[in-house]
Amino acid sequence: MKTFLKLTLMAALAFTAGKTIAADEILTVAVFDFDSKDEAISDLGPKVATLINATLSADPQIITVERAELNKVLGEQELGLSGTINPDSAAKIGQLTGAKVLVTGRVFKADDQTIIVAKVIGTETSRVYGEMVQGPPTKTIVGLSSDLAKKIAEVISGKSDALVAKVETREERITKIKQSLAGKKLPVVLVKIDEKHYGRYIIDPAAQTELSVILQQCGFTLADTESTNKPAIEISGDAFSAYGMQKGNLISCKSRIEIKVRDVATGNILAVDRQTSVGVDIAEQTAAKTALQNAADVLAERVVPKLAQ
Repeated sequence: MKTFLKLTLMAALAFTAGKTIAADEILTVAVFDFDSKDEAISDLGPKVATLINATLSADPQIITVERAELNKVLGEQELGLSGTINPDSAAKIGQLTGAKVLVTGRVFKADDQTIIVAKVIGTETSRVYGEMVQGPPTKTIVGLSSDLAKKIAEVISGKSDALVAKVETREERITKIKQSLAGKKLPVVLVKIDEKHYGRYIIDPAAQTELSVILQQCGFTLADTESTNKPAIEISGDAFSAYGMQKGNLISCKSRIEIKVRDVATGNILAVDRQTSVGVDIAEQTAAKTALQNAADVLAERVVPKLAQ
């Protein structure tokens, strides 16, 4: 086992030393166990996945989902690290883990060759790309896995536009919301979202603030407990953020917002929604706030148009 871990580390370091980094978007990648049903190599699937995961994690442009956390999250959904991952299930796995790209594949023998085939799947676009390496018995599984990881990294970097859905800017979202509200009566709105960060103490309500700013920019009148204007609509809910991981100087945090929109006069629930997002920054507090802000931006696009009469 010690030898395997040492070889894993050596492969990751070698990959880092030989790679030129481009200033592209940092992507979250989840690596699943590779299928290895042949009895003679039945133990190679998890090892190949571990080696590829270690090598990819050395790339500054990639954040890999911790395999223990991946197994825990998927285990709760009666899924596992191994098994067939297809474009249909990729979207759900992406939502559960936050991964933009999934990597899975198969290890098998053909004649005297060891062959490893990988699938690189975009969780948002369902695009699939394949890569393969093969070698004779003299080629170690560490070497083959390292070679395949380099090819996978090149696919992720070179095909990111196809693997990851285009992200709307905040300005584009607000413009779209304003267009949907044109000519409609805008009610007075109260926003009340409780927030908590699991980690260092963070002040100020990021999700509530961002949603309030968007409402104000779209022309809504805001109310609070001291306002003379009585709200016609109340948006309430809970939000939390948590430390994710650190890579170099960058820290990632993950957030989730759950809200309920209520008509104050009738008590009727007009909408219920939720959103998960990730934020990256050099400080944990700012990363957490950014994650909440990103989630609020996406929620606003779906919820705010429902408030107008």
